[in-house]
Amino acid sequence: MVRSLAGLSKVAELLASFDKPWFVAGGWAVDLFLGCVTRDHKDTEIAILRRDQLTLQSYLKGWEFNKVIPATNVGIEPWDRGEWLELPVHEIHAQRADSDLSELEILLNESSGEKWRFRRNLEIVRPLALFGLHSKMGIPFLGPEIVLLFKAKNPTTDDEADFNNLRHVLDRERQGWLRQAIEACYPGHAWLAYLLR
Repeated sequence: MVRSLAGLSKVAELLASFDKPWFVAGGWAVDLFLGCVTRDHKDTEIAILRRDQLTLQSYLKGWEFNKVIPATNVGIEPWDRGEWLELPVHEIHAQRADSDLSELEILLNESSGEKWRFRRNLEIVRPLALFGLHSKMGIPFLGPEIVLLFKAKNPTTDDEADFNNLRHVLDRERQGWLRQAIEACYPGHAWLAYLLR
């Protein structure tokens, strides 16, 4: 488990030669944007584009993979080498016992051309050029507005904390995009009262 921003350098080292886009996701992306650790994190998530899934599977030699099967009683089952994953499967757990970095959660993201698409509503898009940022340490992470859109569905206490830590520092463009996306997906959401029009 990664316990500090500096600890994320292990993720960056692991993926240093991976030649496709990847980004720290979830709560760690929030902390990379803010430049400080704001809370404990249960896991380390990275986001990649779905089109790059088999490239990452080949790159992570020596790792074991499981795919999460949503909305079924199956739960988790092995992700076989060379198996192509389609929606609704979007989450992969990777494990390697003989390393300081022994677990990763991999989140597959939809895209078409140069646009990222929100898997819960494919009409919501963001240019891939705005999909991620880089920390002062050079670690790529998801844009905070995209992280918050994922967290908006059923916010936990941690998600609410992340929103409250970010809402005062997001610029007008990011707030505006997030507001439109939440309005489209979750009309009447409580967070809308705090976002700029």
